[in-house]
Amino acid sequence: MSKRSYGQYCALARAFDVVGERWTPLLLRELAMGPRRYVDLVDGLPGIGSSLLAQRLKELEAGGLVTKRFLSPPVARWVYELSPDGRDLAEALVPLARWGARRLGKLGKGEAFRVGWFLLFLRSVSDASITAGWQDVYEFHIDDEVFHVVADDGHIEACFGSPPRAPDVTVTADLDTFVAVSSGELALDSPHVAKRMRVEGNAAAARRYARVLGGAPPGCSAGVTPSYCVRVVV
Repeated sequence: MSKRSYGQYCALARAFDVVGERWTPLLLRELAMGPRRYVDLVDGLPGIGSSLLAQRLKELEAGGLVTKRFLSPPVARWVYELSPDGRDLAEALVPLARWGARRLGKLGKGEAFRVGWFLLFLRSVSDASITAGWQDVYEFHIDDEVFHVVADDGHIEACFGSPPRAPDVTVTADLDTFVAVSSGELALDSPHVAKRMRVEGNAAAARRYARVLGGAPPGCSAGVTPSYCVRVVV
């Protein structure tokens, strides 16, 4: 599929013949979040040239990893999406993202960030096994973007937009605060977070949400909801 190849009969070399091209892993990241228009991909890949994006999409289509289809009216638009083989490849990148999450640190000045990238971050660092027996939906309003997370009996899914049913917990925050909490720079019991992040909904589900986000602060368990844990409005 790629013009360049390691030329080795090796499984790892075969994989990197595909994902070793610049921008390809990040393009897979964008498509892992669902069907995307070309303009969505441009927005999600700041710095990529239009011709290079078109080339990468063409290569991935030729390799059977990406498909293009037309959505019927009223949407009426072309979108790109991962094939089953492409989804397998995107899933294989999650452990690599988990390793990279340890090196994120504080958001650097001038570094680009999109809320959608957090969805992959969430999948990479969250322990889905802790959601066994849960049936929670968390809705996030971060500045002007909305996405939701489903924690359902050992599985975690994160998607753009509002959930198909009423959420158990709704989180509202500005982007800087959300990034600081997600990266571990600020704890949920931080006074800054208390002022800038609002958590509404079911108290028990809010405690579970705190565990998914990265571990609840001390005391956020056993049916106890201290005011510093999450500001729950029932």
